[in-house]
Amino acid sequence: MHRHPWRRLLAWLIDWMCVLAWAAIVAAVGIPLMLTGVTSRVGPLALNVIGAVLLIVPVVLVLAWLESSNWHATGGKRALHLRVVRMPAQDTADTGASLGPVATTTRVTFPRALLRNTLKFAPPWILGHVVAIALSDTNPTSPPSAWLWVLTAAAYVLPIAYVVSLFVRRGDTPYDAAARTTVVRAL
Repeated sequence: MHRHPWRRLLAWLIDWMCVLAWAAIVAAVGIPLMLTGVTSRVGPLALNVIGAVLLIVPVVLVLAWLESSNWHATGGKRALHLRVVRMPAQDTADTGASLGPVATTTRVTFPRALLRNTLKFAPPWILGHVVAIALSDTNPTSPPSAWLWVLTAAAYVLPIAYVVSLFVRRGDTPYDAAARTTVVRAL
């Protein structure tokens, strides 16, 4: 068994402090542009694309680079002695079997780490921003449309599902499974 759900959550919180610092820098530029009306000529779709390019892309690239580096880990994982490794072919079945020594040293390639972090960050973040921008663009006297409620629910359910997956079976998340990675204690 290689589950470390509480360590992974704490590592995630540490990483999110860095992500929030980056978001604050972007907001320090973006909010004055919004308040002065510069962004009023930009439509909701363009605002979502700009937000993704400025917020999600740099975060995903940096985290993927760190996890595919010799560190095998983001700053939070490194602080908590965790590392991201490639899941060996013989250990991909949900048997609950322990990962062998090969798994703790097999570095994740950048494309695999990029897939892992894209699936981890992009869907919930993009859904949340689509909802926020769409809500700001709706008439305040009429209720939001049903599709906004569905997107809002998805924006909350997806991260909750990620957290729950840490506590079941092997503790691998859906983005770990898709990228064929796992998180183990660093030696």
